[in-house]
Amino acid sequence: MSQPLSGVKVVDFSTLLPGPLCTLLLAEAGAEVLKIEKPGSGDDMRGYEPKVGPDSVNFGLLNRGKRSVALDLKSAQGRDAAFALAAEADVLVEQFRPGVMERLGLGYDVIQRANPRLVYCSITGYGQSGPKAQTAAHDLNYLAQSGMLSLSTGADGAPVLPPALIADIAGGAYPAMMNILLALRQRDATGHGSLLDISMADNLFPFMYWGLGSGWSGNGWPRPGAELVTGGTARYRIYRTQDGKYLAAAPLEDKFWRNFAEVLGDPELAQCDDRATETVQRVSSLIAARTAAEWVERFARVDACTVEVVSLEQASADPHFVQRGLFERSVRLAGGTEIAALPVPIASEFRASTPCADAPPLA
Repeated sequence: MSQPLSGVKVVDFSTLLPGPLCTLLLAEAGAEVLKIEKPGSGDDMRGYEPKVGPDSVNFGLLNRGKRSVALDLKSAQGRDAAFALAAEADVLVEQFRPGVMERLGLGYDVIQRANPRLVYCSITGYGQSGPKAQTAAHDLNYLAQSGMLSLSTGADGAPVLPPALIADIAGGAYPAMMNILLALRQRDATGHGSLLDISMADNLFPFMYWGLGSGWSGNGWPRPGAELVTGGTARYRIYRTQDGKYLAAAPLEDKFWRNFAEVLGDPELAQCDDRATETVQRVSSLIAARTAAEWVERFARVDACTVEVVSLEQASADPHFVQRGLFERSVRLAGGTEIAALPVPIASEFRASTPCADAPPLA
């Protein structure tokens, strides 16, 4: 069987994470992705650590299975070559600030006249319009400006740095791919392409549906450390064990909360006010009396939605994820070294049967 995006040609002008991850997803589903890079150094991600020899591991993970061509977009010759590629493409992805592609003569209005079927996807921090459209920013800034960062605080009340680039991936790469697929489906019906305005900051708000709903309905705007999923209940918290490790406890439903109390050896706990400080302290004391291994063994016997907080290294070796084949595919870096490929949310039946694909050398 051919892959769903076989025959779809993508020209990718993006760099670093959001656009490259989007086009990685397209490539994994069968699209032919041509990555446009600046001559000499290429995508800035090529210089990022860690490296295997001269190759950036990050670049390899995000650009598996693509081809690369170096074009100087500051020269007329480079712009003409880029225009010719876009005129023959099905999809164009770019993530410059608003107006840059227009100044290069590669804006949607110009290319669309030559290629009316083109799906033109622009990924930016704050979108193509609005007071913040030209503001320089990164992932942390989008989290801060969307209100998300204010809801994740430490014991001292200060916002905590998140360990993931949420806006880049969940606000940029994933919505971009989703809308590209919708645009291709629409093109099948109309014969016309689309201009897609993907704002990473805009796309963070669905993650806070519960807080928005509370505020809009007059039930109060969420407070850090005080709501259902921000530490306002003993049923959804992180607890320290005797040996300095941690348990992530999420027994939200009553049946799980009762099981949780039973495992802790304090059945009456299930009748306590789970939002009371005394209840949190009671649970904390009980969990602090045993090691993480002891609790893991006890909680494994019942449904209580409580697990140990493990490292990324431990998670990548977890028999469950290994059995599901998350890390079976590989990417061959330009120097010849193979490493596990980035697991991506594309169903296995839509991906190529070839387990290894190359990261593109700068051509």
